[in-house]
Amino acid sequence: MLVNNTYRDPDLKKNLTKQVGKPFTIMQRIKLGGIGSPKLHITECSKEITNLLIADSSINTCNIELRPKGILVGFGVRLETYLLVIPFYKLTIYKEKTDEYCIYKDNYFIKFKAKNAETAIHNYIKKVLSYKANTSSTDIKDL
Repeated sequence: MLVNNTYRDPDLKKNLTKQVGKPFTIMQRIKLGGIGSPKLHITECSKEITNLLIADSSINTCNIELRPKGILVGFGVRLETYLLVIPFYKLTIYKEKTDEYCIYKDNYFIKFKAKNAETAIHNYIKKVLSYKANTSSTDIKDL
């Protein structure tokens, strides 16, 4: 699900909580060693996301936020913020080249690489995949 998150919307917040869970508490974030990724440079993306990104002439970047039941991939276009909401059961991550990853969800995808932070992004992707693997199947059925 690709959503505009620029303005506060209670219905959107409920939908995000239903899809990927509530944000982690401060203590949980400390125990996990952080939940956000470093800045990721988008190299290629699906048609819907490309149509949004071409409206902005700046460098296309995104970041990832870990949630209890999935991830949020956020990127900005001009003065608006968009989120690609991906529950763990629909998340697929491929490592394309030595420093490039691709995240898939249904018909959406984003290829990215981290400049000057390759080890940080490798460690972050490992954290996401291990958290996905440790999520029990009962949590997935609650969706």
